[in-house]
Amino acid sequence: MKRISLILFALSASVLTIVAQPQKSRLQNNRNNAATSKVNTDRASLMFPTAVDVPDDPIWRRDIYRQLDLTQDENAALYYPVQPEGNEMSLFTLLFKLLNTGKIPAYKVDLNTGRENFAQSNRLHFKDMLENYSIFYEVEGNSIKVADADIPSADVKTFYVKESSYYDQNTATYHSRITAICPLIDLSGGWDFGASQKSPMFWVKYDDIKTYLSNHMVMTSNVNNAAKMSMDDFFATNHYKGDIYMTTNMQGKSLLQMTLDDSVKTEKPKELTPTQKAQNRIEKEMTDFEEHIWKEPVDSLEQAKKDSIANANVKGKKAPKNGASASSARSSRRSSASGDKEKKSSSNSGNSNSGSPRVSVRRQRH
Repeated sequence: MKRISLILFALSASVLTIVAQPQKSRLQNNRNNAATSKVNTDRASLMFPTAVDVPDDPIWRRDIYRQLDLTQDENAALYYPVQPEGNEMSLFTLLFKLLNTGKIPAYKVDLNTGRENFAQSNRLHFKDMLENYSIFYEVEGNSIKVADADIPSADVKTFYVKESSYYDQNTATYHSRITAICPLIDLSGGWDFGASQKSPMFWVKYDDIKTYLSNHMVMTSNVNNAAKMSMDDFFATNHYKGDIYMTTNMQGKSLLQMTLDDSVKTEKPKELTPTQKAQNRIEKEMTDFEEHIWKEPVDSLEQAKKDSIANANVKGKKAPKNGASASSARSSRRSSASGDKEKKSSSNSGNSNSGSPRVSVRRQRH
């Protein structure tokens, strides 16, 4: 009897082991699959990044601020639909909902400079923003509820964006990408009683929102309604259009402040304003730098050496006599040099013809 009980105990233990083993195996397999999936995701994010990160030590970088008018066709994809339609929504509506759920942080606008300040002490609370702009909301427990009709998307028709253009010496490539975004709300409420009063609401880091922008599609053509791309691709491919209103400079001045001293006025109706001239000048500087990368070396020190050597050679040469110009002297030198080359080539050809003929030996099979 004792032997039978031992046998039954051993059988029951083996059955429990067999039954428990698949569950443990499935748990281990799930863990392995999750780890493999995470590795694949991280690898895919490294191989196919949504946006190129700005390096910490570029040898050249220029930060500019642009003002995007969402009523223009180039930027209209960020404004429509004004009211959310399913998963489709405007850029401000998306930012508003992300701030409401606490998924992204927002930062106050520096009232003195209008620039961004991403310090932790400069964080903007969502409830304070609602009260500052008189946006209706309801508190339900620990959450704040704002109806879609109460989101002031229609009054946000302008955005400030900070754009960084830089040359990455590690990859020898030139990039231009958005690093920060700021919506402006029109406090006139849509009434045309005068000039609109636009107020910057908050700044957000582009790195904090680019993951969410890559999941929202926008229409990019009025002719082909099937032409769509993500908001992140819209910014990454520079589909937007905006005027420069400020640059990062040592004085911390805007273009209007930089051109305030230029009070020269002309009677020509098509003459550009000082601000427009400054905008065109900055655009040309950035375009010239990008083109300069692919045409000549960017090493300014090496270029300076070449210029100094060229200047030294020019100073060491004597001026031609009898009032002859430098161009005529250069042309005479070219003609004499070409004549010497012709004499030398003719003498070489004569020597080759007068010598013994060449004999070519070809190996034959035996």
